[in-house]
Amino acid sequence: MDTEKTLSKSKKEKEFKDKVKKTPGQYILGFFLLLYTLFCALPVLLVFIVAFSSEKSISAKGFSFFPDSLSMDGMHSVLKYGTQLVNSYCVTIFIVIAGTAFGLLVMSMYAYAISRPGFRLAKFLSIYLIIPMLFNGGQLAGYIVFTNYYHLKNNLLILILPLCVTTMNVLILRTYIVNSIPAELMEAAKIDGAGEGRTFFTICLPLMKPSLAAVGFMMATAYWNDWQNAVLYIDKNSLKPLQLLLYNIQKNIDFLLNSNNVPQAVRDAMGGNIPKNSATMATVIVVIAPIMVAYPFFQKYFVKGLTVGSVKG
Repeated sequence: MDTEKTLSKSKKEKEFKDKVKKTPGQYILGFFLLLYTLFCALPVLLVFIVAFSSEKSISAKGFSFFPDSLSMDGMHSVLKYGTQLVNSYCVTIFIVIAGTAFGLLVMSMYAYAISRPGFRLAKFLSIYLIIPMLFNGGQLAGYIVFTNYYHLKNNLLILILPLCVTTMNVLILRTYIVNSIPAELMEAAKIDGAGEGRTFFTICLPLMKPSLAAVGFMMATAYWNDWQNAVLYIDKNSLKPLQLLLYNIQKNIDFLLNSNNVPQAVRDAMGGNIPKNSATMATVIVVIAPIMVAYPFFQKYFVKGLTVGSVKG
């Protein structure tokens, strides 16, 4: 009996290997994908190398994978902000978590509402959702509304609310609900006496995890990289997110390099060599490092959430 099971298992393994046997075309495709990956990775590697290159080496050889000498001056120019840097990291992390969580809740509820076939306002709300995608009041109008009417100047809500709902993300969630969650489950819940709220939170929302992970990662990246709203609406140092702090660091370096009002004693104290290029790359590392660390953990959900609901059937 055990011999028959072993032979059957070996036969199935052999059949599986025959099915997944690589063809020459797959090897060629894999080679080009590897080449493409290297082309994408080289600029990131160059950023890390330049961030730890000396300014003299950058001035002599430009951005090079093989600098003449290494230096921590660029990184020190960013890390010297110490407490403010940690505070800005905390503000940014809070914005990312709060904005992403709130946005996912609102958009998933909106997507569920417009996906229900018996909901009378579904068509109206769908059109209402698309209008902001086509028409925009402009930056000046938005600034006047947010500051004069909503009084959100120097308020973290101004960094959360404008990005929490986007048309494309709602459409992704709606498509996932329609194509990937069986309607029979919704009907069974209604037969058992569940209302729309309970149906959404107990059945629909748990099944939306792949799409929520994909949309959530895109939202978190958008919140992490947002600096324009901070520049317009945030003045207090205690509320400055990371992007605004790094923007100010870069402005300070440019001021030291280009202003005629900077005393010569200050330039001499810095060794006469302000690390502009290496400091710029150091700020890039500070920004992208957390995203690079987090991305591998979300990649499988990111791909599945975008593709599983894209084709019906």
